[in-house]
Parts: sequence; C-alpha cells; structure tokens
Amino acid sequence: MTQFAGQVALVTGASKGIGAAVAEALGAVGAHVILTARDTGKLEAVEQRIFDAGGAATIAPVDLTEADSIARLANAVAGRWPALDIMVHAAAVLPELTGVADIDQVALTRALTVNLLSVQALIARFDPLLRKSGDARLIHLTTSVATQPRAFWGAYAASKAGAEVLFDCYAQETRNISKLRVAIVDPGATRTDMRARAYPGEDPASVKPPQDVAERIVALLGEQFASPHRERVNHAS
Repeated sequence: MTQFAGQVALVTGASKGIGAAVAEALGAVGAHVILTARDTGKLEAVEQRIFDAGGAATIAPVDLTEADSIARLANAVAGRWPALDIMVHAAAVLPELTGVADIDQVALTRALTVNLLSVQALIARFDPLLRKSGDARLIHLTTSVATQPRAFWGAYAASKAGAEVLFDCYAQETRNISKLRVAIVDPGATRTDMRARAYPGEDPASVKPPQDVAERIVALLGEQFASPHRERVNHAS
C-alpha cells in the first residue's frame, strides 16, 4: 500500500477497462488517484472500489471533446496539489471500422479530437505540474495498428499514430532538461468493451483481463526506464 505513497496520479479513461484497472492498481499501492472520464456514475463506482480497498481517489468528470475541459481539469488539479507525479492516458474512442474511402467525417473528427488533439492539450496543460515532480512519469496507451496499419482500421490507426508521435517528441524534448520520463505502452489483446466492438465473435476469455495490463503498468512506473520507452504487454506479468 505504500510504494507510491504521497504521489498523485491522473488516469484518463478511468471509468472502465484498462483505465479503471490501472486506477485501482495505483490506489492499491498508495497513490492518490484522480479519475477522469465522461461517465460520472462509473467513475464513482471505481472511486468506491479504491476506497473500499483502503486507497484514496478523487473523481473529475471530463469530456475530452469539449474545448476547455482539459484546461479546467488542469487548473483544478493545480489548485489542490503542488505537482503531478504520474499520468496514465488510457482514454480513446474507436470509430467504425471501415475502408478509408468510406470513413465518416464526423466520426473521424471525434476520433482525432479524443485520440490526438486531446493529447497535445493534456501535455500542454499538465507539463508545468509534471515538471514540478521529483519523479514524473507519463504513460500513453497505444495500439499495434498505430505502427502496423491494417485494412479497415485507418481512422483509429491514424489518430493513434499521431498521438504516438506527439508523446515520442515530447519525451525527446524533455529527457535532458527534466526528470520527466515517457513510456508508450501497447496493452496487446485485452478484454475490454472496445475490443469486443472490434472483434464481436471473439471469446472474451481468450484474451487477458485489464488487470494484467494494470499490473505491468504499475510495475513499469516503479522502474527507472529510459525516455522514451516502448513496450507491448503480451501476457500476464
């Protein structure tokens, strides 16, 4: 319970799936976890599970498609805590899988807003708080199609590839002038709602649960990894 005692962690997409599992795992090792997502009810459920396990958490409902939401979140965090030690960016949306010529522009715009534009906004708004930490770590959850494009995944892959580039560049820009370290983690095949939408015929039991990914992420956060760091979580740690 005390490994990350005194540290403040922000987890996006914390209402379900990998984000929720990471938030609960961080709470279990002593971090105060700030939970962000759109669904207040689901955030409250995650918060309660952290409380029940003896941890500490604060919910901060945020819609990443709203222009000023990230700025408001950063101001609220800065008003309560002097620094941010950990950020795990798990929030993402999966647009309909379709050929590039048939991509719906509204769906593409939403995917780019959540999966790419919000990344730059998060970096810009939380950079000052991360730099105030003595051991800041920033983890971005990605996907294999960002670097290995696949037919019909164009909209999602393009948005996630752009996000990877931003995080990689940010890591290079900060590694020699701050203590901030950045890791880009591909969780691999994991039992999530997004996975079920993409592979409706797949047996959920055939892929690992989100808790396996969360276990690896918490372990990584405790390591002195070089920035930028990349890895894929293929199975349970």
